[in-house]
Amino acid sequence: MLSINGHAIADVLDYRFYMAERRLRLRLRRPDGRKYSLRLRKEEYEDLGLEFGDGLMDSQRRCQNSCVFCFVDQLPPGLRESLYFKDDDARLSFLFGNYITLTNLTEREAERIIQMRLSPINVSVHTMDPGLRVRMMRNPRAGESLKLLKRFALAGLDLNVQLVLCPGWNDGAQLRRSLEELVKLPSVRSIAAVPVGLTKHRERLTPLRPFTAEEARRVIDIVEEFRCEEIELCPSDEFFLLAGRDIPDTAYYGELRQLENGVGLWALLRSDTQALMKELDANPPPRAVTIATSAAAYPLLCGLAGLWRARWPQITVRVRQIDNHFFGGAITVAGLLTGQDIVAQLKDLPLGDELLIPAVCLRHERDLTLDGWTVGQIAEALGLPVRAIENDAEALVRAVIQ
Repeated sequence: MLSINGHAIADVLDYRFYMAERRLRLRLRRPDGRKYSLRLRKEEYEDLGLEFGDGLMDSQRRCQNSCVFCFVDQLPPGLRESLYFKDDDARLSFLFGNYITLTNLTEREAERIIQMRLSPINVSVHTMDPGLRVRMMRNPRAGESLKLLKRFALAGLDLNVQLVLCPGWNDGAQLRRSLEELVKLPSVRSIAAVPVGLTKHRERLTPLRPFTAEEARRVIDIVEEFRCEEIELCPSDEFFLLAGRDIPDTAYYGELRQLENGVGLWALLRSDTQALMKELDANPPPRAVTIATSAAAYPLLCGLAGLWRARWPQITVRVRQIDNHFFGGAITVAGLLTGQDIVAQLKDLPLGDELLIPAVCLRHERDLTLDGWTVGQIAEALGLPVRAIENDAEALVRAVIQ
């Protein structure tokens, strides 16, 4: 596809924007190089039904930063090649919710985002101090690109912001400064404070350490100072767990705009499960099931398992915590569990009729764990059926009883 109504089509965003009109004049090129035109009429915004070999119709934009906390730099060697690619692509932010840093946007691309009203945009800000942002992201454009954030906000584009916090770098007074500036921007819809994720594979990288419980409490307290009705401003679930504080109810998180960032996941799963238990009329046959989960989710699932056992005493539910030996003990989220850790820590334990594992630890490339295990291989190694379950109350409850 070369153009729509005379507008050149460089990628999927151009295509989606210009194909919305009712009357279209398409200019196309066949595989043998011959060009031809088509005219057609359709309903406004109706899709043309085209499928492209590459979802972007273009190559992904590679990240130009070298952040001191970059998770990709902390991966061990020998994993799938795709895991080492760092993307920083505004199109993926709009299409799939990826976070971008704004450091590799050209003036043309920035203008196109405003013209096309691409919204919401998810931005990894980390700090509003330009000099500190340059040091943390090790990119001389990192400070200057904050102007784009303000430009998008003034243009009325919805913004979801994440602050990956590193103790001694952008917490404390720096966090307070960042929040003071961000809450003044007119179209910021949510701000998430997330603790840095540190694996054990940090040889020759910038020295960083995890948050202490007291530091986590200070982060929560600072965030609380700036909470307002207009913006979902929340620490991630990890901060509450690190601080030893109760995770709030779902009302605290507003529209839950940053679930993918681990903000409100606990509260939503807990609330939805409790609501479902009141509505569900089921009398399942006896069975025994084991749920494997991460250290962060373990207390919540233990509490939910207590509800299920009380409601259905004929169901035996065991919850097993899988410690992350592959990446290191500081990694406690379910999405980074590996097949080898699941098998090694469960192989000699009673598991019952079926094992449930979190689907979030599988990648879409053939449903592989990060270390390359399939669900079938885990099942074969443990000698029982294994099912991957989405992070959804109904899916989880029905998997337990069926």
